Amino acid sequence: MKFEARVGSIDGVKCDAVIVNLFSGTGKPGGAVAAIDRKLGGLLSGLIKSGEIKGKMSELHVIHTLGKLPARLVVIAGCGMQEEFNLDELRNVTAESVRALRKHNCKTAATLVPGGAGGMAPAGCAQAIVEGSLLGAYQYNKHRTKEEDVHDLESLLLVEPDSSKIKQLEAGIERGRVIAEAVALARDMVNEPANHMTPGHMAKIAGEVAEANGLKLTVLGREQMAKEKMGALLGVAQGTSQPAKFIVMSYRGDPAKKQTLGFVGKGLTFDSGGISLKPQEFMSDMKGDMAGGAAVIAAIGAVARLKLKINVTAIIPATENLPGGRALKPGDVLKASNGKTIEVVNTDAEGRLILADALAYAVRQGISPLIDLATLTGACHVALGDSYAGLFANNQDLADKVGKAGDECGEGLWQLPLPDEYKEANKSDIADIKNSGGRYGGAITAALFLQEFVAETPWVHLDIAGPFMTDKVKGVLVKGATGFGVRTLIKLASNLSRKEVKEK
Repeated sequence: MKFEARVGSIDGVKCDAVIVNLFSGTGKPGGAVAAIDRKLGGLLSGLIKSGEIKGKMSELHVIHTLGKLPARLVVIAGCGMQEEFNLDELRNVTAESVRALRKHNCKTAATLVPGGAGGMAPAGCAQAIVEGSLLGAYQYNKHRTKEEDVHDLESLLLVEPDSSKIKQLEAGIERGRVIAEAVALARDMVNEPANHMTPGHMAKIAGEVAEANGLKLTVLGREQMAKEKMGALLGVAQGTSQPAKFIVMSYRGDPAKKQTLGFVGKGLTFDSGGISLKPQEFMSDMKGDMAGGAAVIAAIGAVARLKLKINVTAIIPATENLPGGRALKPGDVLKASNGKTIEVVNTDAEGRLILADALAYAVRQGISPLIDLATLTGACHVALGDSYAGLFANNQDLADKVGKAGDECGEGLWQLPLPDEYKEANKSDIADIKNSGGRYGGAITAALFLQEFVAETPWVHLDIAGPFMTDKVKGVLVKGATGFGVRTLIKLASNLSRKEVKEK
């Protein structure tokens, strides 16, 4: 989809459809909407007066202009209460509007840029519109042999009457495209079947992202992981015929500084549960157990494309978890690369094992602070549902920064505690620690397990087991992978890079 910012009046744009926003409680259209209403002979005013159009959030009405406007259609997009309207709602309303136009065979459209509603800046509005358009229109049809007759928009014009804002809009358009394409990449990776998205293929995609964006790439194989004494990761990998990969991607946006922000993503390309086999229901979703790894690959690529003034390293331990004659068994003891021994009481608690070696590696490399993303526990999904990820941290300042980034980009994060008293559940009778603290407080005890491998490094763990996939179509979300976490990581890196610039 192509995007362009142009000075003008939306009632004069020749295209298939124009999209205009309407707030709840609007008694009479104003501004550009009023101009459209006049050309339609007061049709919009009449529909508002009759109560047919209320302006509720995501309420859409498609009206045929019958030649009274250069555009064939007008989409009236409800935006709710004006004082509550924000960039996230703009993003979602745009996504809903773009999808609605599919039914009307629209190729070209134009939309108004909100004029300062809620204090939103032009660049932020343009970014939200582009993100909403691309993410709302996202489809994964790679393995379909018959093409569906879907009419997606080919171009969207952002109309702004004030010429002084055009450069800001153009900057927002470019940023929105980079971020939306990163989210789409993560969605593609998670939606890909596990017989295609193997650890080796995950490393291949990381290589493509690295080559396209000038990143340094290191991929460790089994022998190199053994030299690094990554016994926890290799323990999980011993049950599969697919070679495990330990992927490291590095971006140096601020070479004068040594400090490096770390993204660590769980790369379990398929999780059967191992010997502790999962129930059949929903096991097919476990092709997406590498959603954390996909998110960090996509995010570091976007950070590089945006040329943020910050150093970032992404680490992805990638393997499958399968049963078999060589597979890890309940009761086995593994030794992680920091020397800590782990009793495996449940082979389906494997994500924390591969992350243990990844976090310990990051600490040895001096990477700080660390943010890890993982579809780690069903317990977190039960606790927070489909829309929120659990946030755990050993550093409240870092937790606040990550939480702020999530709020700013519309990804729900909810902080949960890390009480020392819960560490008791992870104690082992025969090793330093066991890999499952039991049923109760499972998301917390899993996070406490990971904390054992970060030492004193500031660290945040995001358990994305709930929001990594959806079976609904709503706003920017469509059925399947959501790409959750990509936008939060990019926003965090952006916020931290701006802070560093200001401090200098």
